[in-house]
Amino acid sequence: MSLTTDHSRAVADGAHSHGVVVPVGSRAERLTSFQLEDIPVPTGREEEWRFSPVSRLQPLFADSLAETGVTVTVDPAPEVKVESVARDDARLGTTGKPGDRTAVTAWNAFTQATVVTIPAEAVASEVTAVRVVGVSKDATAAHLLIHAERFSEAVVVVDHHGDATLNETVEIVVDEGAHLTVVSVQDWEDGAVHASSHRSTIARDGRLKHVVVTFGGDVVRITPDATFTGEGAEVEMDGLYFADTDQHQEHRLFVDHAQPRCKSRVTYKGALQGVGAHTVWVGDVLIQHHAEGTDTYELNRNLVLTDGARADSVPNLEIETGEIEGAGHASATGRFDDEQLFYLMARGIHEADARRLVVRGFFAELIEQIGVPAVQDRLLASIEAELEKSMRAITGQA
Repeated sequence: MSLTTDHSRAVADGAHSHGVVVPVGSRAERLTSFQLEDIPVPTGREEEWRFSPVSRLQPLFADSLAETGVTVTVDPAPEVKVESVARDDARLGTTGKPGDRTAVTAWNAFTQATVVTIPAEAVASEVTAVRVVGVSKDATAAHLLIHAERFSEAVVVVDHHGDATLNETVEIVVDEGAHLTVVSVQDWEDGAVHASSHRSTIARDGRLKHVVVTFGGDVVRITPDATFTGEGAEVEMDGLYFADTDQHQEHRLFVDHAQPRCKSRVTYKGALQGVGAHTVWVGDVLIQHHAEGTDTYELNRNLVLTDGARADSVPNLEIETGEIEGAGHASATGRFDDEQLFYLMARGIHEADARRLVVRGFFAELIEQIGVPAVQDRLLASIEAELEKSMRAITGQA
């Protein structure tokens, strides 16, 4: 049996202001390829691009890209190995084929890749920090592989800073029994354009916690894919984003339950403020016919703080077997609760402080789940900075 929820189909197959949208089929049928000629430059009418500002992403669709626009440095935990390897290294490309134009362009453009390896049975004593810093506006490709070998444990934080036009691939391999946390932070300057394809595989009894945090940039489009390659594996995919005036932030996830008795949990929350702020969240989950005992749930919540902002949220669930533990999704977008604000102000709390309390409460549980104190502190500081912008806009201050 193949099932797509009525809500998902109604949103995915709807008309689009720029023309007829190409209907979406099963994610299992999506074209993937390592060859550029197999995946053409999008027009914006394709399902996977219908929410995206294609014109602003155009530099990242090119047949060739430079590798000079960013620097990549790694500060590893003592137990972790770091290498720079050529594109013919056999470890690269094992997480699956690219599935859209930016992903296939990024794959074909890089010549050197950074490989971070957590050796078998090693438990990293510190966080491994990967820093990706924009140094020019040249359209650039970068490739990163994070490999957690059997029964290892580690936390890796990938930090993006500066101003860049970056097309990035992040491959994540979790071997049998390994526990890996990967946090990707997009803290770009205002003019940055960033597309990043995260492709991960999780082997038997492996656990991946994948966290995406997006604040800065002009256009940021992250596409995390997770595929189970062994029974008993788990993935937790969390995301937090805050879009400001004219920013476009897009997160498209795909969880492929290709093995029996695996578990996935997806939780993304976002806030928006300012005219032209636009966020997109698309969550696709496929439970294949042989994936008995699957347990999956995905959740997206959006908080609209001001007029002129728009949030699109599309959960999709395909089920090809009736023998599952559970499957569901939820999505909601709402405006800032003026009644809640009035309640707090009526009790003597200043408006600015009341707004902070409401937004902090919206994000609090998700921030606590990240489990990396340094990242959590940065998130709270970034949220405070965004709220200051909101208050200046409301009060008419420059």
